[in-house]
Amino acid sequence: MAMVYGTTSYSATIISSSPAATQSSSPPAPAAAASSSSARVRVRVRVCLLPGRRGKPLPLRCASSGMEPIAGTALYPLHRCKTIYLVRHAQGIHNVAGEKDFNAYMSQDLFDAQLTPLGWSQVDGLREHVKKSGLAKKIELVITSPLLRTMQTAVGVFGGENYTDGVSAPPLMVENAGHSGRPAVSSLNCPPFLAVETCREHLGVHPCDKRRSITEYRPLFPAIDFSLIENDEDVLWEPDVREANESVTLRGMKFFDWLWTREEKEIAIVSHSGFLYHTLSTYSKECHPTIRDEVGKHFANCELRSMVLVDRR
Repeated sequence: MAMVYGTTSYSATIISSSPAATQSSSPPAPAAAASSSSARVRVRVRVCLLPGRRGKPLPLRCASSGMEPIAGTALYPLHRCKTIYLVRHAQGIHNVAGEKDFNAYMSQDLFDAQLTPLGWSQVDGLREHVKKSGLAKKIELVITSPLLRTMQTAVGVFGGENYTDGVSAPPLMVENAGHSGRPAVSSLNCPPFLAVETCREHLGVHPCDKRRSITEYRPLFPAIDFSLIENDEDVLWEPDVREANESVTLRGMKFFDWLWTREEKEIAIVSHSGFLYHTLSTYSKECHPTIRDEVGKHFANCELRSMVLVDRR
């Protein structure tokens, strides 16, 4: 069984200039991250968090009989660990509309919602942090939920530079994909991208959480690998049934178990607020309360958290 433990390196958060940035298509939670008046990057310095401990150096205590054991520490073989970088998509048009009126999530106008201009600014800010921190060179694979807002966020943060005509490699994203007004993004000098349905948001009812056909996506995101998606049309989304929280949790646990089967050791995942919240809240139940609060809190738009995935078998 794979287990997820709290932030082990740093996290970067892009704080929105609108409270909508912390909204998802699920009802707002009291613990959602606060917003601020301008977009900025918040970076936490590199620390080591082990189960049952806050991120601070562990003291070495000397006694006459030698060092005393300190409860709460743990050791795992490195080959049984992966580092995963979890990202919630940047602000989408549904976040803005839903913050004003929750019933707006029912609007067909929000079908497969794209990023807002503020959302793209959040993407640019996180991309800069990922490059400057050296994280871009560590990631071996980028996994994205196959919705427009998550794929825009994924290629914007982790993709190559602007695409140039005449280059043999296909772009990750074509120019103006999803009416973004953005230039094409190159697939050169970046990890491979893989679309996976298991890390989608709550399924059903809300049109913003319904995806387009893969046939429509391929011309927009030519270098994203859609081979793991079995159906061209969205057969998982139902107009009258909203997926239960328990179902999202089980789906998330299956997703993390599947992640463990991958050969890559450093993987970025771009997903959604509800999916990340319910999945991590379940994993964090075995942690110390301080770690549980950190792991299980809601993601802000375009927030990145670094976690360690551990095989405890």
